[in-house]
Amino acid sequence: MVGTRRHQGVIARIDGRHRELKLADVLESLDEPALLLVLDGVQDPHNLGACLRVADAVGAHAVIAPKDRAVGLNATAVKVASGAADTVPYITVTNLARALREMQEAGVWIIGAAGEAEQSVFDVDQKGPVAWVLGAEGDGLRRLTRDTCDVLAKIPMLGSVESLNVSVASGICLFEARRQRGA
Repeated sequence: MVGTRRHQGVIARIDGRHRELKLADVLESLDEPALLLVLDGVQDPHNLGACLRVADAVGAHAVIAPKDRAVGLNATAVKVASGAADTVPYITVTNLARALREMQEAGVWIIGAAGEAEQSVFDVDQKGPVAWVLGAEGDGLRRLTRDTCDVLAKIPMLGSVESLNVSVASGICLFEARRQRGA
């Protein structure tokens, strides 16, 4: 029933028949500039859970991911999220590029994280509505996703490693947005 071998001796049964949250619902309900995290094909449930936890910590309004070719919100992701799966809206979309265009039409600036970008995450203006798009482990952003972004930005890397875990990268990007907004 729990879905994992390890638990803390507590279980609750919850009616999961709630209305599925749509991207438009979140965008229409905001009373401050949007701060969204878009995950392009993240496969590891530990990474999804950690990204949800980061999104909660930074006060992001939603995490958006494709329905296909990405991990779903399973028991492992929920456990790793440490409660954030219940506080941060997790929206799955059939067509990620279409969802990005919907955000753009709502005035959201789409920033793609890409190691080869010329601009740094610290140089991109994030005071207005933004959605950070981060790619899958190893593969990065898919071509159509990359092409739909308004701008690409990189996290400056000074050491010998070439990339960061997607949850670490999402934390850097989202907390920089909050820093720029004075939070």
